[in-house]
Formats: sequence, C-alpha cells, structure tokens
Amino acid sequence: MPIVVNLDIMVARRKISLTELSERVGITIANLSILKSGKAKAVRFSTLEDIYIALQC
Repeated sequence: MPIVVNLDIMVARRKISLTELSERVGITIANLSILKSGKAKAVRFSTLEDIYIALQC
C-alpha cells in the first residue's frame, strides 16, 4: 500500500511557505518539492516526523 503525500494541501492549510517549512524541518526546498510532487523514492521516518511536527498534524 503506497503512502499518499498531501504536502501541498497541508502547507496551504497551515499558510506556510515551502521556504519556511524547509527551515523548520532542516531539509532543502528541492527535497520538499520532490516529496510534494510524489517523486520521492524513499523518505526517513525522522523526516516525516519533523514535517508532521512543523505542520502540527
């Protein structure tokens, strides 16, 4: 079962820019864009956790 990434929706709901999210999480905007587009082949659970915390999921 694939993981569905709705990063663009969550960023819009939280009214936060990708730049601000990348600073909070500590990953590059390019990597966030790859996650957002669904083209990521792998992602660390710690990175997902940091994104969830930053977006208050």
